[in-house]
Amino acid sequence: MLQFASLPWAKIGLFAGGVLFGTAGIKLLSSKDAKKCYTQATAAVLRAKDCVMDTVTTVRENCGDILADAKEINAEREAAEEDAVIADAWEGDAETEVPAEPLEETESEPTEA
Repeated sequence: MLQFASLPWAKIGLFAGGVLFGTAGIKLLSSKDAKKCYTQATAAVLRAKDCVMDTVTTVRENCGDILADAKEINAEREAAEEDAVIADAWEGDAETEVPAEPLEETESEPTEA
């Protein structure tokens, strides 16, 4: 036979409390006031998302401008370096004497021992 004294009343009480709390929670969460609160929170999140997306767009545009400026600076620097190399080569040609007649290479004859 089933003896009521041997039943785990603490566990049964926790289960019943959980069911009661869950039922009350569902009623509370599905009330009109709760729905208004959810709607307001969702609207605030959407406004925040729009603000963040505007900021992201601005940052992207600025990054694009920075990248274009950096490429332009590098191109100018590269052109200046090429001009410096050309100028150095031009000055070096002016300092080097060019012989009037090409030098003839002489072949050395092997000596017999």
